[in-house]
Amino acid sequence: MPNEIIRHPRLSSDAVRLLTWALSMADEALEALSDTAKRAGIGKSAFTRAKRELAAEGFLHEWRQQGDGGRWSTEQMISNVPLTAEEADQARGGRPSGQSPATGEPKGRAVGRLPKKTVENNPNPPSPGGTRRPDPAQDERPDGGWEGDQPSPAPAPALTATAPSTVPAPLVERGGQALAAVSHGEPRLRLSGHDVRVLAPLAGDWLQRGATVADIREALTQWLPDQVHSPAGLVRDRLTRKRPAAPTFAEQRAADRRRVAEAESRPRVADMRECRGEHDQPRLFLPVDGETLCPSCRCDEAEAGVAGAVEAALRGGAAIRGLLRARTAGVAA
Repeated sequence: MPNEIIRHPRLSSDAVRLLTWALSMADEALEALSDTAKRAGIGKSAFTRAKRELAAEGFLHEWRQQGDGGRWSTEQMISNVPLTAEEADQARGGRPSGQSPATGEPKGRAVGRLPKKTVENNPNPPSPGGTRRPDPAQDERPDGGWEGDQPSPAPAPALTATAPSTVPAPLVERGGQALAAVSHGEPRLRLSGHDVRVLAPLAGDWLQRGATVADIREALTQWLPDQVHSPAGLVRDRLTRKRPAAPTFAEQRAADRRRVAEAESRPRVADMRECRGEHDQPRLFLPVDGETLCPSCRCDEAEAGVAGAVEAALRGGAAIRGLLRARTAGVAA
């Protein structure tokens, strides 16, 4: 197993697991990668992302062909070194690719088991100092680094272990809403409902530290690469690495004093409304639920309504009694 696969900066943990599992199989083993992913415990969506990553880096090549009976089949080939399309065609046809070590044997599908390696014959030694050439397709940070320099993100279920547990529930809910808004607005950061729930405490921690929803959106969408293979991993990395510093006790006291001063400086009549009833002079009142009349006018209106209802009831009762008397008189005659 070359060190470049284990330390590959652009392959996720699922892609490395799928590749190492397939390479560990016997030379004569014939198995579809989807079946290998099932045995390796990799889900359907994770397998799709891992397969896309391996193909983009040259570790996986596929050929789709139609047989004599009209049925289509797909031939897959993996390698322990990245191959171009031309080199993969040569290895598929049984011709050496010119790369050391050559992937495949002159007969059959022989990509898999590797010869025993030692320090002397290892063709893939670790790069000195861990330096590498930056890839423009990666995520460049404003400080000059590259997001690919970070370790591969852990799977989404493991994110719960790193989520802060002291964030209040309302902030966690607001953080989830902020992540959902970013996911809907940026196609490269599509998150599932599970990802949003797992990452919501991290976003809520930002809000607890004094950041705004706009700050979270800017931190997640700035300097994005052209293609994001693991949106949940990138969001987790940025929320963790770019998390603002927690305010000190003095800063918290100063913020509390500012809020109290703003509340005291706000005029008490700012939320009051002028009554639309009939008054000799304008009367202000504090509405509770959008009322347009002051309490006094509402009481007068209610009393007038009750008096009108009573008067109407009395008139109705007198009319009914008169009708009954007239009918009684007619029966007696």
